[in-house]
Amino acid sequence: MKDLLLLTLFVSISFACSSLALAQPDASSARTSPTETEVLLHADAPGPEGRPTFGAAREEERERMVERQIARRGVSDEAVLAAMRSVPRHAFVPPDLHDRAYADSPLPIGHGQTISQPFIVAFMSETLQLAPGDRVLEIGTGSGYQAAILGAMGVEVVTIEIIRPLAEQAAALLDKLGYDNITAIHGDGYHGYQALAPYDAIIVTAAAQHVPPPLIEQLKPGQRMVIPVGRAGWTQNLLLVTKTEEGQTRTRNLMSVTFVPLTGEQRTGDRTGDRNSER
Repeated sequence: MKDLLLLTLFVSISFACSSLALAQPDASSARTSPTETEVLLHADAPGPEGRPTFGAAREEERERMVERQIARRGVSDEAVLAAMRSVPRHAFVPPDLHDRAYADSPLPIGHGQTISQPFIVAFMSETLQLAPGDRVLEIGTGSGYQAAILGAMGVEVVTIEIIRPLAEQAAALLDKLGYDNITAIHGDGYHGYQALAPYDAIIVTAAAQHVPPPLIEQLKPGQRMVIPVGRAGWTQNLLLVTKTEEGQTRTRNLMSVTFVPLTGEQRTGDRTGDRNSER
């Protein structure tokens, strides 16, 4: 009888342990599987015909911004300058900051994030060396301003934001402004967006601790990525990463910058994801 009780107890414990093991997710799978993505805005006209036109509100402020903050610092790409002159930056900041929208600085947009300094937006856009009809992946939609500038240049933009309220707000604003060449997605941009890869260029608008391998994989050979790399709270390096025809990468440091950090799922020992930039 005693042996029977012990056998019954052993079987019960074994079954409970087996059930617990089955109920637990595979830890390695959870660490490596991409976060689900949701398309919030879909590009219906992915090219120059998908860019909107804007009114003249605050046009003089934009002209001064381009002349004093951007052109004088060496940005000369006419498509970039035209986009910076046309896109209403004040539409991408909270109403109480409209009077500061064209200042030479980043501005808060909520959720601990910022809209980038105008010069940085223009410089990074120029560095990508885009042509109308190119497909660009942006990691970190934020306010949507960087995506709006790229879209106004006549390229197709795929932009990803991990903070849902910002992703939804940016998608709604870009749709309201009339963009038909921007796809806006809620998700973890560390993984990029494979469904529309490969890309003619990739722009990352927050500081990572390394260049995410999925982004390199999704970049076309011979093309460019601009990404800030470094520790949060420290001066970082804005890197130009070029993928060779053989699939290797070459990296060049462009300048020192200070961006807010990428946030998202943990990969290879550091925190990464999406975010907007500041300097």
